[in-house]
Amino acid sequence: MPETKPTRSEREFQDLLRRLELALDASQIGVWEHSINRDFILWDAQMHRLYDTGQVDRAVPTRVWTNALHPEDRERAERDFERAVAARGAYNSQFRIILPSGEIRHLRSRAHFYVDEDGTPSFIGAEWDVTSDVLLNAELGKQKMVAEARALALEESNARIEYVADHDYLTGMPNRRLLDKRLAELTMDKSVSSLAVLHLDLDQLKQINDSHGHAAGDAVLRAASLRIAAATPANGMAARVGGDEFVIVLVNFNGFDQLRAIVEDVQRRLRKKIRFGQEMLQSGASIGVSWSNNRRARNLLAESDLALHQAKKLSRNRVEYFSRQLQEELRGTRRLAEELAEALEQGQILPYYQVQLDAHTREITGLEALARWNHPERGVLAPGVFFRIADEHGLSAEIDAVVLRRALEDRAAWQATGCNVPRIAVNISPARLADPTLADKLRRLAIPPGAIVFELVETIFLDDCDDKFLANVDLIKQMGIDIEIDDFGSGHASLIGLVRLKPKRLKIDRQLVADVVESAEQRRVVGSIVEIAKALDVEVIAEGVETEAHAVTLSRLGCDSLQGFALGYPSSAVDMGRFLALASHEGKSQNVAG
Repeated sequence: MPETKPTRSEREFQDLLRRLELALDASQIGVWEHSINRDFILWDAQMHRLYDTGQVDRAVPTRVWTNALHPEDRERAERDFERAVAARGAYNSQFRIILPSGEIRHLRSRAHFYVDEDGTPSFIGAEWDVTSDVLLNAELGKQKMVAEARALALEESNARIEYVADHDYLTGMPNRRLLDKRLAELTMDKSVSSLAVLHLDLDQLKQINDSHGHAAGDAVLRAASLRIAAATPANGMAARVGGDEFVIVLVNFNGFDQLRAIVEDVQRRLRKKIRFGQEMLQSGASIGVSWSNNRRARNLLAESDLALHQAKKLSRNRVEYFSRQLQEELRGTRRLAEELAEALEQGQILPYYQVQLDAHTREITGLEALARWNHPERGVLAPGVFFRIADEHGLSAEIDAVVLRRALEDRAAWQATGCNVPRIAVNISPARLADPTLADKLRRLAIPPGAIVFELVETIFLDDCDDKFLANVDLIKQMGIDIEIDDFGSGHASLIGLVRLKPKRLKIDRQLVADVVESAEQRRVVGSIVEIAKALDVEVIAEGVETEAHAVTLSRLGCDSLQGFALGYPSSAVDMGRFLALASHEGKSQNVAG
């Protein structure tokens, strides 16, 4: 029977099938067919390649598929197929298989339900390898998780940085930065009807640090912060703004009486002792308060600071409320400080001199150079007007230096006229003694040995002088400059400090001298001081000699020299030059007569 050639349409269909097979092969998509009533599956060649069976048989037992499934995916994959059979609908599943080599691959399988010519329910579907997509998605998922974790960590880190930036590391309280933010917010808050700022400075923290160590000081700060926070109302704020400084902001309190009650409560809490190990530490606080019935937050902070300054200046554990009078006083103090600094530049600070006489012969033994301010409008001002301001504004050392330099100039001028010039005592402040360049500055002045005496003022506590302090004093002594202790017996100096310092002389405080004529008790005190000084080979000068009776009594008690208004008032360099010239002339006349 002759071969029948395929028609054109049959050839086109066969070409389409070949192209379809080539396309499937190129796409690496396997095709399968499964009659659910049979225990085998029809696979094409690509399916065998996907499962790496090494076979080419079209009919494959169903166990080949189930055995290839990953044990962790088998139950789910079979359930997906059973659900599709039950629904007689689309099948869609993704699972892992394990190749004979042990390699794990991810496959995606899809199929449609149909009924074949024999009425047998069947599925025809396709599978393809999605391992690269799964691994890529897993990596992307991992990277996303890492990115999210990093973003969360960054957010938490930023939150921690922000917290650290706004809070004190030791106490955990808000710091100055957060306080300023809060005050700025309050100035814009229209619900604020009253506002107060309490500026606190802990008393004796430095002494606690020095005597018990900084760990004790930290314990005091932490305890104080807890007490301050406990005393602050819920709508207020407490902050640590410096080493031992705290600020409390009060909002919408009920008048001055409630404000005062809160201040007193804070002060009462801070006065309680703090346990540190076996020690009970005592602190307390100075408090400056300013308040207003509006939102002047920035002014309040500055005003409370001024009030605190006043409280600390007056005493410890004190409360001061800001007032306009206080503001004017402080402004006057600042103006005077500015004028004093200008006075130093313009040479208005100069020495006045008061004589010191031998207690027995009444001959001149020394001079004390006393700082005076030749004010262009107010005339000559005594130290009581400006010395405290000088200390507060760091000008004491400069005043000491100016007085010393002018005293050396006056001494040279007096000697040039033929006067016999005794030693000159000049005050030296703690600030100047602490100057590490003091020795070099003194050497440049070329001070003749025995010409100058340094008086250590009463603010220098002899018990607290350390090795560095004593080393500086020794350097001064090596230059031929004697050391005197001023105001001895006023309560600051002690015998221990006197022995350590080994001064050339000491001055008995004028308060002990005032009643020495009338009071037997005062005479015994002065006599005891003289005996102690003599035992230590220290000369004694009595200052504050107001009457001849003072001079006679102090001479009998054994004082070496006397100083006071009864013997001579402080006078200018010109007047003292005339006095020294006259004394020198009289001395020469007596020598000639002799």
